[in-house]
Amino acid sequence: MAKALGTSPQSGGNIANLSREGQPSNQTGNLSPNNESTEVAPPPYHNWQEAVPDTATLPPPPAVSFLYSATGNASSDDAERAHHFCDNTPLWKPVQPSDVVYSNVQRYDFSLIQPPEFKGTLTTIRNGRWKGRSREDCQDCVLITSLPLYFAAQDSPFATKRSKTIYFEVKLLGLDKRTRAAAADACGFSIGFLAQPYPTWRSPGWERGSVGVFSDDGCRFVNDSFGGREFTTTFNVGETVGLGMTFELSDAGDLQGVGSASALRTLQVKIFFTRNGREVGGWDLHEEVDEDAGSVEGLEGDYDLYGAVGLFGGVEFEACFDKAGTKSYCFFWDGCSCVVERAVDPA
Repeated sequence: MAKALGTSPQSGGNIANLSREGQPSNQTGNLSPNNESTEVAPPPYHNWQEAVPDTATLPPPPAVSFLYSATGNASSDDAERAHHFCDNTPLWKPVQPSDVVYSNVQRYDFSLIQPPEFKGTLTTIRNGRWKGRSREDCQDCVLITSLPLYFAAQDSPFATKRSKTIYFEVKLLGLDKRTRAAAADACGFSIGFLAQPYPTWRSPGWERGSVGVFSDDGCRFVNDSFGGREFTTTFNVGETVGLGMTFELSDAGDLQGVGSASALRTLQVKIFFTRNGREVGGWDLHEEVDEDAGSVEGLEGDYDLYGAVGLFGGVEFEACFDKAGTKSYCFFWDGCSCVVERAVDPA
């Protein structure tokens, strides 16, 4: 499937990501935003009543897709540089993590990597929990966990024979719209997951191997360089939102396209979204995949996945990866995507 490079045949104009506008410290690759191909090393650690059907029995209509964002848009140059980066830099192949590295992730002993584009402050509250503020002149960028939350070699249901869920939350503490309002652009954040390497001047969901939900319009993006899909409402200041992914063996016997020459094992991947501790929406990763949709490569459980917080403009936020500090949690965390409301809001 051809990657969208910013020109719409309908409009004839350049609208590369009309949706707005990390390298872990222990990696050897270069994630600088330039147009040169880079050599990237893998991580060191994959009657009419009869004639007309009853619409109540039909599946819900597909989510509405947008050609551009109604709230803010990134520059076409940033989009083109990102497409060039992704086209010339392959995803890291998954590597079996050492016991120490895997244990660190289970104890939330990792960091949030600040890219060169980030303008602001980021403070560690404790393992797995950060408080940050981006300045009003901060352009699009993404904070990425230094280690994967999902290790394909270790966590894949093909290996473990059980499902795996990853999840984290972000609380929106404040927005500074002074500069961006004057520029008719938005400020806010996105919550998502991505496969590495990823262009650090792009929010999760805009490029290959990434998914994200955005605060300013509630749209969801999966490798979508345009306006995303209608999903939820705008996030409110003081609200906590969460995003999770559950990987599990397919009920169809782990095979997709059985009988064809290209039959491949495929996991069932469900994405769920929470507000203040309640699951309020979600979708199947493989739904509505058509000629206009971006590839879901990198998100199907065969590559390592990192937590990601995209930022644009002035935003004050708190990110929590520690399940003890979240408003929502899974009963078995590693094997259940059932999100429930906690009785007590953690400090």
